[in-house]
Amino acid sequence: MKFNVAGKSLQQHLNAVSKVINSKNALSILDNFLFTIEGNQLTITGSDQENTVSATLEIAGSDTDGSVAVHAKRMLDIIKEISNQPITFYVNEETYEIDIKFQSGHFNFTGINPDEYPRQQAMSEDTQKISVPTTMIHKGIENTLFAAATDPIRPVMTGIFFDIHEKDITFVSSDTHKLVRYINTEDAPGIERSFILPGKPAAILRSLISKDDSEIVITMDANKATFHFGCFKLTSKYVLGNYPNYNRVIPENNPFALTVDRASLLNAMRRVSLFASAASSLVRINIQPNEMILSAQDLDYATSAEERVICEYEGNSMIIGFNAIYMIEVLSNLKSDNVILQLSDPARPGLFVPQTEESDESTVMLLMPMQVIE
Repeated sequence: MKFNVAGKSLQQHLNAVSKVINSKNALSILDNFLFTIEGNQLTITGSDQENTVSATLEIAGSDTDGSVAVHAKRMLDIIKEISNQPITFYVNEETYEIDIKFQSGHFNFTGINPDEYPRQQAMSEDTQKISVPTTMIHKGIENTLFAAATDPIRPVMTGIFFDIHEKDITFVSSDTHKLVRYINTEDAPGIERSFILPGKPAAILRSLISKDDSEIVITMDANKATFHFGCFKLTSKYVLGNYPNYNRVIPENNPFALTVDRASLLNAMRRVSLFASAASSLVRINIQPNEMILSAQDLDYATSAEERVICEYEGNSMIIGFNAIYMIEVLSNLKSDNVILQLSDPARPGLFVPQTEESDESTVMLLMPMQVIE
């Protein structure tokens, strides 16, 4: 088996597929890429058992179809050094010996029998398919991934909930301290379905989607979803379980609204949080007409900080506490110049919403308050 390929293109595709490969795998075969030749196309596949990523690129001079497994780290190291030139692969289909020739030399090593590489199970009978703009999926993941839990105690909270409706896709994530609901109506999926995408494949998907990809085809069955876009295909098993009723958590009646410059509040929160207790990261916010006073103290080290931020507010004065780390995350992931903080009382969650956003988007970020001792 022989084929020619551009080094730079091969390096880009290998780097993309390598994102799914774990540094330590229970099955040693998963330390490898699977190379598959069909006609003038090379498909590179990587997997961690739960998730699989494949990329297809054009090749030349292929003399026969076939496949071989190649150690991922070795392959990445080799291509890094010769990526700026054309490369020719020679593969002995009986011994799986691989010879890689480039302009001034060659590398020789042994691959692995491709039959050892785990094959994906076929989709079940209850398959549904939608085709939507890639921007819907990219924005959905970008706006919610940061709020997903990292603690595996509650697995359903470690992913992004895709709640697909006839006219929109609602993306939800929460770690029980903060919750994000992002609704995108850019296109109408035309079906009703939901699943929980784990955090790892969500992050990979976000990194692989490019501005050149116009549409993404999502194929779903009872256990997994496949995302097909451009030259990439990502397949991921769902997080099993029922996602909590997120709409019930979001309070509807919030009579008080505070409007503030997002960057000003974010920078003030970062400064004041330097003096918050390391155990709680509590920052008190004293909300008054047209200003909010941020304060923090660490009794263990006898330190404190206070800063005033100008805002627009008409309502009852109140003191509410938030975890500075979570609030910084929320403010960092809101895209609007101004943020509206909707409140009812210090014991109920605060809702952070952008003052302006696209007509086909709706974002709500909820942050649970902390107890403030007067």
